[in-house]
Formats: sequence, structure tokens, C-alpha cells
Amino acid sequence: MAEAPAIQLFDLETLKRPYEAYRRLRDEAPVYCSPDLNLHVITRYDLVREAIRDTETFSSRYDGFLQESRRIAFESASPEVQAELRRIDREMIPVPPTMLTLDEPDHTRYRSLVNELFVASRIKSAQAAVQAVIDAAVADFPGQGSMDFMQAFAFPVPLAIIADRLGIPAENRAFFDDAATAAAAGLRLTPMPGEEMVRRAQLALDLQKLLVGLVEARREDPREDMISILANSRLADEDRHLTHGEILSILGQFLVAGHETTSSAFGWGMLLMCENPELQDALEDNPAHIKVFVEETLRLEAPVQGLPRLVTRDAELGGVALKAGQLVMLRYGAANRDERQFPEPDRVDLDRKKAGAQLAFGSGVHHCIGAPLARQELNLGFASLLAGGRRYRLDPDTDLPEAEASFILRNLPELHVRVD
Repeated sequence: MAEAPAIQLFDLETLKRPYEAYRRLRDEAPVYCSPDLNLHVITRYDLVREAIRDTETFSSRYDGFLQESRRIAFESASPEVQAELRRIDREMIPVPPTMLTLDEPDHTRYRSLVNELFVASRIKSAQAAVQAVIDAAVADFPGQGSMDFMQAFAFPVPLAIIADRLGIPAENRAFFDDAATAAAAGLRLTPMPGEEMVRRAQLALDLQKLLVGLVEARREDPREDMISILANSRLADEDRHLTHGEILSILGQFLVAGHETTSSAFGWGMLLMCENPELQDALEDNPAHIKVFVEETLRLEAPVQGLPRLVTRDAELGGVALKAGQLVMLRYGAANRDERQFPEPDRVDLDRKKAGAQLAFGSGVHHCIGAPLARQELNLGFASLLAGGRRYRLDPDTDLPEAEASFILRNLPELHVRVD
């Protein structure tokens, strides 16, 4: 391990195309001390799973990592921008950790409150509404010609669905779309101009005000939506409603999980179909393959490439000594292409056994609670995209699609395709 390969994971080209670097790390240094990130990067499937399962040693209380990232971004801004950001921050409601960055038993206190949102009966009952959103988007496709698939389908469809599920009023949808997209973008950990930092901060404040107003309204007049459930839930051990900050924390996680990651999976799935046109015939000929295709898309291009964990005690992982207080980065995107777990890992295999073993949704107690909703959208979406004999290919008159250079999330900003 001492002779680890010199790989700069924050290099822009590596962020856009990380898989060769991941392969080298899995083979040569699966627990790699990254000099540019000051943390250990875990890339092999078995080691990622081991760390996920050992929640006592590898804690999800990694708020410090996110706070440090925000501090670095803040200090890179001009004094004028910093002053504006401080002004906005003074008006923000503090958001405590709830599910994503908590360990047991606190994690379960909150997760149990929202479990009813994801029971099979509720997901099934929402299928018609999800299908309606998908059908409306597909109906607007050009009969022939080019379109940006991300703008025509991958971004707006999951946004509309999560807005419906939350209970966002129609008159607030345009603002919600902008604010939710900005909130998710904050997890990409990519540099941005000062004016964009201020714009996103103001959107975050305005989104808080909208959501708090809806919480108060739903306490007076509950409806069949997520905000109503959260507004009227009570923490049993303290016999109280959730605070506004706690509700905002949970809703913030729903925003990222409910649209950003699903948008990403739609984009990468479409690109895979364009690059491998035989998949389109195979999927339409045998719709049962769509479920496997969804899992393969998530495996090959995990929307969340990795998340950190905090080492709570001296330990060893993959033969490497780790000290209490250090951070490790679990790279789901690397583990999902580990040939030790997935034969021929770099190709789509519609007959792959246990395709659902991919780690795009995490694993263990922190397995993504919204995974059933995402799978529902993706399965219905790809079936509808191929219905009626529609076929897609990359638009030869535009540049080849390229991933955004992001360390946490992985998405395609643009994907120009021709519809035949």
C-alpha cells in the first residue's frame, strides 16, 4: 500500500472520466490515502460493503466534511460576496442532522417517521400519477429531429414527480424547480462564481420560507402529501412535532434523492441506449429486461459516486491502518465496476444475475429510503421512452456528451439526441 499510484481524484479530467483511475486503485491501492483530499478512498466492492456494515467504526456523522467544503468555497469569494452570504445566512433556519448524517439510534428516530411514505401500497397507488407525468413529457418530443434529452425529459420529469409528492402548489412550481435544482447542485462540490453562490443562497432562503409556510398550512389542513405527513408527525420519545429545522433537513434530502439522482440515471441510461442501439430493440422486445437495465445503468454510472464516513476508533481496513478522527470516502462508482463482484463490469448485461447488488443506493441502515420510488420512475420511464417504436441516437451535429466534473454527484448537463 505504501507504493500507491499517484492519482489526483480532484483533477477535472479524472472527475469527468474516473473509471480507469478507479480500476488502478482497486488493483493497486483499494484503501488509498489521497494527497489532494486528505482522506482515504475506498474503491473495492468488498471493502466498501465492509465499511458500510460496520457503522460503529465508520460513522455517518460526517457533517464536518460538508462544513469544511462550504468554508473553503466561502473563503474563495470576494469580500462583497462574503458579506451577502453572511446576510442571507442570518435569516436561514438552522438545519440539524436527521437521517443521512446520523448513526443509530438517532437515525432510526427520524427514518421511522417517514417510512410510511415508502410502503409498497403507497408507491403502487402513485403509479398512475407518475405515468401521467412521463406520458406528458414524451408527448412533447419531436416526431423527428433533435432535442436535449436532459431538458426535455431527464430534468423536468423527476422534478414534477417530487413536487407532486411533496405537495408543492402549482403557482410555486417554477420557483421550486429552480430552487430544488440549486439545492442539489450544492452537493457537487464544484467551484462557482461569487454571483452564483449568492443566487443559490438566496434561493435556499426563499425555499425555506416556502416550505415552512406549507408546513404550517398543512398542520391546519392536512392533505395526501409528504409535507402533510412530516408536518403532523411526532417524535414519540419526546412527544412533540418535528421542528421546522428538522422538517427542512428531511425535505432537503428528499430533494436530492427525489430528483437529482433520478435525473442522472435517466440521462446515463439514454446515453447507454444511444451507444448500444441493440439495447433498444432488446428492451422493447422483452420489457422484463427493463428492470435489469435500470440496475445496470445505476451500477455503471452511480448518480452518487461516493459519500464519506468518519472513523470513530483506530481500525484496519484492507490491510491499511486507520486512525480515529480520519475520514474515508466510500466510492460506490468504483465498487460497482469491481470485476471481483461483477463479471465484465464495464458493459450492460441484461442477463446479469443479482444486478440489484449494485451500491448506487448504498446499503445497510443507510440504504436510500427513496430507492423504490426512483426505481418506479426509471422502470416506467424507460418503458414509455421506447414505446411505439421510438428509437434514439446521438445527434451527430453536436458535441459528444460529457459528465460534469463533480466529486459527489455524477450527471450529464446536456445530452443531444435524435428521435426516429
